[in-house]
Amino acid sequence: MRHFLRTASGLLIAACIGLSVAAPALAQDFPKGPVKIIIPFPPGGPTDTVGRMIGQKLQEIWGQPVIIDYKPGAGTVIGLDYVAKAPADGYTFGMVNSSFAVNPILRKTMPYNTTKDLTGITQLANLQLAIVARPDEPFNTLPEMIAYAKKNPGKLTYGTPGAGGTTHLGAELLKREAGFDMLHSPFKGSAPAHTELMGGRIDLVMDPFLSVLPYIKAGRMKMIATMGETRVPGYTQYPTVAEVLPGFQVSAMLGFVAPAATPRAVIQKIQADTAKVLAMPDIKKRIEELGMEIVASKPEQFDAYIQSEMKKWTRVIAEARIEAE
Repeated sequence: MRHFLRTASGLLIAACIGLSVAAPALAQDFPKGPVKIIIPFPPGGPTDTVGRMIGQKLQEIWGQPVIIDYKPGAGTVIGLDYVAKAPADGYTFGMVNSSFAVNPILRKTMPYNTTKDLTGITQLANLQLAIVARPDEPFNTLPEMIAYAKKNPGKLTYGTPGAGGTTHLGAELLKREAGFDMLHSPFKGSAPAHTELMGGRIDLVMDPFLSVLPYIKAGRMKMIATMGETRVPGYTQYPTVAEVLPGFQVSAMLGFVAPAATPRAVIQKIQADTAKVLAMPDIKKRIEELGMEIVASKPEQFDAYIQSEMKKWTRVIAEARIEAE
């Protein structure tokens, strides 16, 4: 009996040692074949550009094909459902934007559990958002805009690229924090919102900074404030909302996620190699030209960020009675 126990204990210890050695070895050998990055958006635009740039560099580092696979639809749900149900081996992972944290709050039913079926690899970057107005509006700064809105309740109208997006939620958070009201006009994309603003039919637009910058430079829109934690690098003449409302921070993010059961060592390997890519001068320069700020966070930091975003938007969505389109 003692011999049996000694033998069993030895086998158990050997198995544990084997597992502890196997995990780093698995990561060191990863990948041994093609890797697929699921992009849950249509081709084109800054998000796709970033995904393809990173994929190309990872392919060079790994010496294995990195395939970009587009699966758009349902506000990223279709693509991320595919990722959630993929084999948990690191060979399929997906790109996410801010809707990743918003969808489980906004949508009544989801085919996957955001925090249980998927796990963060890294937050790639933040995309600064901006509040712009028509040039003829009787205010030029955020305090002036808030004062005007309070004196003229219900008069201001603002446009966004769609209901339930980060720009819409950011505007609703601003209304709540500053204690004023304005009417939302959702559009199918940024272009029609810009047209309505410049045509004088709405007063404000909430949109990615890069999207409105050409119109600001041309004098067809005026900047009220950006919504990030700090001023946009290279454009520090534009103030932030946080300078008026301390602690206010809303930005659009990009990140990578994988099936939750993916080995931790593999997750860490993908994160480390992605961080190397984001530190490359040509990639860093191009991403900043797209109006984004590189983050390159650790997996646990990204998971914590998603949890904090879900908590932040739960109350805003409930109070504003926002529903998915």
